[in-house]
Amino acid sequence: MQDDRADDRLDEDEIEILSEPPPPRVLAQTVAVARDGTCVERDRTLAAEVPVSITYNGIAHAVMMASPVDIEDFVVGFSLTEQIVDRAEEIEEIVIRPIALGMLAQAIIPQHRQKALLENRRNLVGQTGCGICGIVELEQAVRRFGAIGRRPQISGDAVFRAVDALYPLQQLNRETGAVHAAAFVAPDGAILAVREDVGRHNALDKLIGHMARTGIAGHAGFCLMTSRISFELVQKCLAARIPALAGISAPTSLAVQLSQEHRLTLIALARNDTFQVFSDPHSLFGSTRNTSPINLEESARVD
Repeated sequence: MQDDRADDRLDEDEIEILSEPPPPRVLAQTVAVARDGTCVERDRTLAAEVPVSITYNGIAHAVMMASPVDIEDFVVGFSLTEQIVDRAEEIEEIVIRPIALGMLAQAIIPQHRQKALLENRRNLVGQTGCGICGIVELEQAVRRFGAIGRRPQISGDAVFRAVDALYPLQQLNRETGAVHAAAFVAPDGAILAVREDVGRHNALDKLIGHMARTGIAGHAGFCLMTSRISFELVQKCLAARIPALAGISAPTSLAVQLSQEHRLTLIALARNDTFQVFSDPHSLFGSTRNTSPINLEESARVD
């Protein structure tokens, strides 16, 4: 079928096909910091997060972030819920290929479905879970930035103080129980600004926008999130030159890897009595183990 979307066709000759898919879990090395300053080195298993490029009849449609398991089910469900097909049986074939940049899911659908898809193709509206809906080129999913060179203005006392202070400032969440918060924190732990949204990446965008409009420099403190730390949150902090990111939930494997590669200080599982340090390039928390990216080959053997 001829169409005007030739630029969206994937050139398979330029794609590096891998022999094995990425593991669904990886092993990270962390330093657990207690409120009394005690540091304990630990290992923690993280959920893997990879970009999955979904194509229909050879034409790139979307890149979604996903766990690298049950991808065929994911493609079928995505195709049904996005109304690309009406029945699973309409999908003639699905080929899943692990590639250097993530995973490639190639679906074959009837020509009349392909025609309707091209005629009604939309920029996928940002759903609250993925953060990069609408990107059709796999290379664009994981952007690279300059490494953080400035030493972050963050300490254990500041993290604990900010965690204690954040919830009372989450007005919308107190009323609804359904939104995330992104806060920018001064070096002494005082919260300078909070923004809320149903999407964690939206909340961070709002915070960064506020900082830009009011002249708050990213290097003047650190960011605290009420959500899990996924890769797009790390990317947004890097884009805003915020050198340290903390979250109350666990990070994904890609978030840790990007943080370590870009020398961004990453703290997660922050509670009122302890937090864990997953990337400490400036040795702020006595870390001696987590100064290089996760070894994915070794972690593939972790149960």
